[in-house]
Amino acid sequence: MTGHSNRIRHTGAPPDRPARRFPKSDPKSGFLVALIALPLSLGIAVASGFPPIAGVLTAIVGGILGGLLGGAPLTVKGPAAGLIVIAVGAVHDLGQGDLVAGYRRALAAGVVAALVQIVLGLIRAADVGVAMSPSVVHGMLAAIGVIIIAKQAHVVLGVDPAAETPFGLLAEIPRSVLHANPAILLVGALALLLLFGLPLVRARWSRLVPAPLAVLAVAIPIGLWLHLDRPHDYTLFGAGHHLGPEFLVRLPGSLPDAVVLPDFSQVFSGTSIQYVVMFALIGTIESTLTVLAVDSMDPAKRISNVNRDLLAIGAGNLTSSLIGGLPMISEIVRSKANLDAGATSRWSNVCHGAILLLFVALIPGVVQTIPLAALAAMLVYTGFRLASPAEVRHVGRIGRDQLALFLTTLLVTLATDLLVGVASGLALKLVLHLARGVPLSAFVPRPRASVAGSVLRIRVRDAAIFPALLPVRKLISRAGPGITEVVVDVRGVALVDHTFLARLDELARELPSARLTVEGLDDLVPASTDPHATRRRRSR
Repeated sequence: MTGHSNRIRHTGAPPDRPARRFPKSDPKSGFLVALIALPLSLGIAVASGFPPIAGVLTAIVGGILGGLLGGAPLTVKGPAAGLIVIAVGAVHDLGQGDLVAGYRRALAAGVVAALVQIVLGLIRAADVGVAMSPSVVHGMLAAIGVIIIAKQAHVVLGVDPAAETPFGLLAEIPRSVLHANPAILLVGALALLLLFGLPLVRARWSRLVPAPLAVLAVAIPIGLWLHLDRPHDYTLFGAGHHLGPEFLVRLPGSLPDAVVLPDFSQVFSGTSIQYVVMFALIGTIESTLTVLAVDSMDPAKRISNVNRDLLAIGAGNLTSSLIGGLPMISEIVRSKANLDAGATSRWSNVCHGAILLLFVALIPGVVQTIPLAALAAMLVYTGFRLASPAEVRHVGRIGRDQLALFLTTLLVTLATDLLVGVASGLALKLVLHLARGVPLSAFVPRPRASVAGSVLRIRVRDAAIFPALLPVRKLISRAGPGITEVVVDVRGVALVDHTFLARLDELARELPSARLTVEGLDDLVPASTDPHATRRRRSR
């Protein structure tokens, strides 16, 4: 692992000071992100079992409150596809057949989860997300992608499925294709064509027009042409079909009407606590990893404060859940769009939230002409990106152990839920390490640091595995400005795992004026040719 020249991530200091002058590029980037966020927020809310307006409320709170308080100025906070599975599960399980009651009880679980996130931010626990196995995280995201596709494919086809489980919904897709509503399928198919096709167009205009905006530009006129605003039937090829307002986004009469209060009557039940843990844990991990990813793309190489950002997310989730909104995270797709649009400060995030507020306050009639099939198509596209076959191939190239972690997390999540799926992936990781001879002492690591001139040397004993990342990271963050080289010494360890190498490589890109090298890797046997593959000591 060769040296890189970026910066150390300090989690104790704010990443930037609020700008005194309003950056000229931020209103433009905020407007473009708002155009992307509006349909996605509506679609995520519908897929989560929440009212459509709940997604927009979340994006507004995330943009304004999260933008002002957050420790990661360029990350966009709002509802995310990664939490759809948890939210819709909470609505169904807590409602026990009454979806309105389930929605309000899910809001209560969101309030408690937000308080947990605030506590985690205060005790500086956001850094723990850095030590999560990438293969387990990708397996979890792939499972979420599959579940989204399984649910939303039927909406694209205009059919109500009979199945409820992910495997049952997937198996029912062929039947829904045969019984599709042709008019609704027209909207969904054109939306999918644009979403998958526009990224392949190399013309400059295709990069200037966000795909979700192009979808709305096509879907809304088709919906008007089909008169989806009024119930009516039609016949095509001898088969009768129905169209009506149920295929369109519905909003309340005014913003105050959108506010729904939580129901705390079952907040301490076993089911509710399960969803509190999932909201808090999964949301924290996804947000932390998003902040790290966005920092690596920031042209100014600013270093975000992940713990302060988690506090902001907790405050945003508390506010959102108290008024009827979805749980929020730092979301990667909108954050990347924010960067690409030229955002330079937190004011882009604030502008995006304010513009969304203006949208729903001033032009709710336009929003209510959006066909649900178009929103479902956006979610199918998002699900495909989360569960891309290319991701499976990538994990497989790293090593069979990582593929086992990925597939275990994926399949167990599909068969049970996210919490059990992630726990099974982490449990398998522990078993694999113990089977490879990693001593138990390696799970309570005590790396030692020494300085010789301008060289900081960190010695890792027993095994360089994921628990060692946090103390190693802390030792590096304490290095003075005179350090020009950081050496992580793994000579004599039984194993260096994929998580340690992958996250260490990310850390190397954050060093300000020093290069990071790992000493002792040549004495270990890699599981594959990938530079981040798990490495074991040669058998004697």
